[in-house]
Amino acid sequence: MTPLDTLIRADIRANGPIPINQFMATALFHPEHGYYTTKPVFGRSGDFVTAPEISQMFGEMVGLALAQTWMDQDRPSPIQLVELGPGRGTLMADILRATRGIAGFHDAAKIILVEASDQLIAQQRETLAAYDVSWCSDVFGLADLPTFCIANEFFDALPIRQFQRIDTLWRERMVGIQGDALAVGLGGVVNIDTLTARLTETQDGDIVELCPSAGPIMAHLGGLIERCGGVAIIFDYGDWRAVSDTLQAIKNHEFSDPFIDIGASDITAHVDFHALVNVSPSRHTTMTPQGVWLERMGITARAQILAQSLIGDALENHIRAHRRLTHPEEMGKLFKTIALYPSTHSCPVGFEP
Repeated sequence: MTPLDTLIRADIRANGPIPINQFMATALFHPEHGYYTTKPVFGRSGDFVTAPEISQMFGEMVGLALAQTWMDQDRPSPIQLVELGPGRGTLMADILRATRGIAGFHDAAKIILVEASDQLIAQQRETLAAYDVSWCSDVFGLADLPTFCIANEFFDALPIRQFQRIDTLWRERMVGIQGDALAVGLGGVVNIDTLTARLTETQDGDIVELCPSAGPIMAHLGGLIERCGGVAIIFDYGDWRAVSDTLQAIKNHEFSDPFIDIGASDITAHVDFHALVNVSPSRHTTMTPQGVWLERMGITARAQILAQSLIGDALENHIRAHRRLTHPEEMGKLFKTIALYPSTHSCPVGFEP
């Protein structure tokens, strides 16, 4: 039993079952025992590999999209080049390398990483030692400047609440103790306008997930982009108004039980892209599969160029990386992307207008 397991059980025994967002927040972000505050999580030595860790090509495509949108918006200066949840800094490093030849882009950009973990900030500082980088703990600390933002696998880690439809009522799913194990059960009836509106599209027994912290982040980011210009490109796994229980845990690159090894495994949920963009005052693009977007941005041509200098295992790994990022049976279809952009400007590159 982990220290967090002990703490959570003591809380439940003292105060009763807790909502899933409280469980997730404790498991992931507890200052002493939380998953993101106590262990290296990214890469092959961690628990999961994100797109930037699979291949430099992902960051290169993102960097070119941000720079092209900057040019399409008449090259504003200064701008803030922002990443939410930047992991080890790999994606931002690839973005900056891919855009260094674009005249004026780096001179205009103030690089800002939105990160709350001191451990990860130390890794990012090392990865990006060649650049002048600033950090802030949340999007609400960003300045009123044109904002060119990337968020890759950021929203899936934000704590969610789950609600189950029982007849025409909604009850919140709570974490309690059943026998010797933590388990999910139903709490009392809740009255939330968002859930009431979804009665027409759900059935008895359906589960709907809401992410309380995502809305304010997207509303603020969208407002900043609408007022000042820029773009926010979001990649994550999820769908449009999904109805299901998507809570999951990953440990050592394998799915695991979210209620075992608490603090030692990553806990996430699929992203509801409709809920993300619905609160933004800016325009938004259509939701697009990651593989489709990368192909539109020219990843296959880039892959062919890189392959010319590779042989043996390096070439095989490169081919596998391209497939993993783009193929529908791997990340290409499960992961989606969507972008926010100002109503005064055209749809960003890579997305259908």
